[in-house]
Amino acid sequence: MTTQNEAPARGLAWLYVVAGAIGLLAAVALTLEKIATLSNPDYIPTCSFNPVLSCGSVMESAQASVFGFPNPLLGIGGFSVVVTTGIAMLAGFRPPRWYQLGMAAGTTLAVLFIHFLIVSSLYDIGALCPYCMVVWAVTIPLFWYTALATWPALAPLRRVHSAILALWFVVIIALIVQRFWSYWTSVL
Repeated sequence: MTTQNEAPARGLAWLYVVAGAIGLLAAVALTLEKIATLSNPDYIPTCSFNPVLSCGSVMESAQASVFGFPNPLLGIGGFSVVVTTGIAMLAGFRPPRWYQLGMAAGTTLAVLFIHFLIVSSLYDIGALCPYCMVVWAVTIPLFWYTALATWPALAPLRRVHSAILALWFVVIIALIVQRFWSYWTSVL
């Protein structure tokens, strides 16, 4: 039987495993797509569907390699840590405070970075990468629930945690719809 404190930790552990695995798969897929485009300049990525949903356009941008190497490599490393942490927590690992702070720092940097990439995709590149959007979709809850678990000052927000998360996604979806409205309406 789980105690009241163990239930949220178990939920966070499962979030780490599931969201981390989804993010890891998306990062690996993007890395494989990048390798394919580097080895064959005529290769069209499998995630390029039209002018708006186009991994190729995003992968060719300067923002795709902000630190001098493809961004998905950060995802492979980061999501591997998240999945491993989740599995360890399910096996009974209780992260010490320094580890929790490290996870909070990592997810904070990740959520800031993906918001930079969201803005870049919408307003600089003018295209959306489906695999990148999967990474966005899992990074936001990873950050949010890690923050709630790490920072006691956020405890009052736990009552409305899912509403805040839903609003966050609604704002991003609204920005996407607004930015590409002319394309969406021309397709319909």
